[in-house]
Amino acid sequence: MAFLQLTAIIVDDYDEAIDFFTRALGFDLAEDSPSLTNDGRPKRWVVVRPPGGETGILLAKADGDRQSRAVGDQHAGRVGFFLRADDFQASYQRMRDAGVEFLGEPRTEPYGQVVVFRDIAGNRWDLLGPAAS
Repeated sequence: MAFLQLTAIIVDDYDEAIDFFTRALGFDLAEDSPSLTNDGRPKRWVVVRPPGGETGILLAKADGDRQSRAVGDQHAGRVGFFLRADDFQASYQRMRDAGVEFLGEPRTEPYGQVVVFRDIAGNRWDLLGPAAS
């Protein structure tokens, strides 16, 4: 059996990214450990995940020009991450109150409620919820 354990998001700053994901999105900080790059320079191994989630996000600090250029554009301007909330309205309001940048108003689609937001790095996400009853 195999499962997706982590996906990475390239960020400019570990602490700002941790703050965004834990405070604004309500994720848990699963790990923040010292580590080393492949060539021996210090870095951190930082993992966040939604409460109760099994798949985490590795917050990877950009290292060099190429990675710095990818910050906020990991999916070429498309939505690349999808956050499902059981209580869409409460999650949307909490995130708005925390200063999350939304790129429009919530709308209802055949698959449920949806609104696009940007993370701390500028990547686009869908906040998804069940269809409004």
